[in-house]
Amino acid sequence: MNSQDLSALQLDALREISHIGMGQGATALSQLLSARIELRVPRVSRVDIAQVPELLGGAETPVVGVALQILGDARGDLLLILPQESAHRLLIRLLGKTPGSALLLDELGASALRELANILASAYLGALGDLLGISLLPSPPLLAADMLGAIVDDILIALSLGGNTALMVETEFVSAPMAAESIVGHLFLIPDPSLLAVLGRRLEGA
Repeated sequence: MNSQDLSALQLDALREISHIGMGQGATALSQLLSARIELRVPRVSRVDIAQVPELLGGAETPVVGVALQILGDARGDLLLILPQESAHRLLIRLLGKTPGSALLLDELGASALRELANILASAYLGALGDLLGISLLPSPPLLAADMLGAIVDDILIALSLGGNTALMVETEFVSAPMAAESIVGHLFLIPDPSLLAVLGRRLEGA
């Protein structure tokens, strides 16, 4: 089975699973940041991962990317993309950095963002694994601050995706209703055939 085999109903079921998983992730982030984090309904789509830069503002958009492998009873990858400004606002809240100062990804800042990604991924995979009846765990996160196009290129090389086609679960989490204080991130689920096979079996008849 590959991502192209998922039906519209199965994609809807996967969207609902992702909504629940990201809801738990948003709760964990709210507790970590001591601020309300709102979840936007995730979009589930089959896209070429090479299109991600275009979808998120262009290849030259400065971002912080955190990649985690999915370990356990099935495999895949998670990719968290934070616009640089959102990463900056997260560090202000996490570390008390001075508002208006430039993003400084020193070891402390990078460690804080890796921990945040680990908490979000653990909550998401925990919910997904519970609903699928399997154990899913995140690997230690790898972080990079670069242009979006460069980060996606690195992911493509790391995944060795022949056709470059993957199933993407895109979720946005936003803090506070005021746009000036918003924190936006995108989480992409890139399942390998073992996870797609489980999804196919569990979602049959959805």
